[in-house]
Amino acid sequence: MRKILQKDNPKLRERSRKVSLEEINSPYVKSVISDMKEAMQNEDDSAAIAAPQIGELVRIFIISKSVVPKKNDEEKHDLVFINPKIIKHSQSKSVVEEGCLSVRWLYGEVNRYEKVTIEALDEQGARVVYGASGIIAQAFQHEIDHLNGVLFIDKATNIRDIPPEDTHHE
Repeated sequence: MRKILQKDNPKLRERSRKVSLEEINSPYVKSVISDMKEAMQNEDDSAAIAAPQIGELVRIFIISKSVVPKKNDEEKHDLVFINPKIIKHSQSKSVVEEGCLSVRWLYGEVNRYEKVTIEALDEQGARVVYGASGIIAQAFQHEIDHLNGVLFIDKATNIRDIPPEDTHHE
């Protein structure tokens, strides 16, 4: 299993490249997405992950099905976004609490747009437009920052170290 890179890793500070349409169905992109899902599922508190967090500098992020709102009786799925960009956002912003799988146990407050619409490609290469508010809008902005080599601690105030209370007992 791939390790999630931590804040001192220089790869987290690089800008990721776009994924070409031809590449989307390649074994490489499929394995990156699979590895990202596995890394995310192994963290109890994960809401999303970006490819640079597992050391791949491509513009892909995934929102965990654990934070995706349920629609009717549909089964929830992780949402994969390739080459995402924000195409619309609210005027209003809110200060929200954030943490990150690559900045373990540090939490801070970040000023984020309350509503965001992104345009991206899905796993099959189809264009998707997805509007969100709340935690998903926050995650969109946080993950796009990752794709641009920015960590939330670059923007956060009131950063605190809150280690887990209870580490796993063997």
